[in-house]
Amino acid sequence: MVEKIAILMGGNSAEREVSLVSGEAVNEALSQEGFKTTKIDPAEDLWPQLTRANPDLIFNCLHGVWGEDGRVQGVLDLFGKPYTHSGVLASALAMDKHRAKIVLKAAGIRVPFGKLVDRKMVVQKHVLGRPYVIKPNCEGSSVGVYIIPKGATHPPLDIAMNTAMGQQVLAERFAPGRELTVAVMNGKALCVTEIIAHTEFYDYEAKYADGGSSHVVPAKIPTHAAEICMAWAEKAHTALGCRGLTRSDFRYDDKNISKKSTKKQIVNKIVMLELNTQPGMTPKSLAPEQAKATGMNFRQLCRWIVEDATWPR
Repeated sequence: MVEKIAILMGGNSAEREVSLVSGEAVNEALSQEGFKTTKIDPAEDLWPQLTRANPDLIFNCLHGVWGEDGRVQGVLDLFGKPYTHSGVLASALAMDKHRAKIVLKAAGIRVPFGKLVDRKMVVQKHVLGRPYVIKPNCEGSSVGVYIIPKGATHPPLDIAMNTAMGQQVLAERFAPGRELTVAVMNGKALCVTEIIAHTEFYDYEAKYADGGSSHVVPAKIPTHAAEICMAWAEKAHTALGCRGLTRSDFRYDDKNISKKSTKKQIVNKIVMLELNTQPGMTPKSLAPEQAKATGMNFRQLCRWIVEDATWPR
């Protein structure tokens, strides 16, 4: 029987502040559900904190490096208690955008063309036809994303100095269109949300700043488009070996799409950008919003995630 739950939150990644917000929201929800909770920040030594807490289960609210890239999942496997979300392999693979796209493409999911490039080389010349995107290969939340527009004479020079992006960065063909996302619970897609950014694009500020974006749930898109996104989100969840709750992001270019457009025409207008194994966990976050739209409130969602937890993952 689960009574004591340790909530991992914070950490040292670029997404620390987001993780702290997720952790506080989950802590409040689980406390209201009657669980005894302990908040643990792995920015300090994780193992001694887990040992002292001696939880029945670990709820992972970490985001980014050392939170959703398979490393902390390895520690939790060694610790030997049930934990939430995906395990080592799925977490590491989904976090590596380039290698994840190889798996997704093999599964029949359309993804943007891209390639890995040395960060210091990418500023010397255009590595793809414009417009294109340069982003970290192993980060989330749109941290360090550069869009090189069609008329740019050269890539932004500060990319070479941005060591937080890693030695190799992902150069990817720009995918125009509407921003869509689909949450998957235990292999089943919930619905489709359209994200309308109030900044230049759906960057870190748009995701987390007040008024940075608005969400339309469910998205007002053709039925065929929604069916494709939901089917691909489920397929991606399975292909990458994910567990629990995930969220997949898409771009849908509805230019020249009409009410008479066929599913075959629409499928060529959608690309999957990535899968997130550790979606944001506040009542206003995208995945909890979708759960609410399908009849599950935030406390119920947190309890479901606890009940889904196993060891090993």
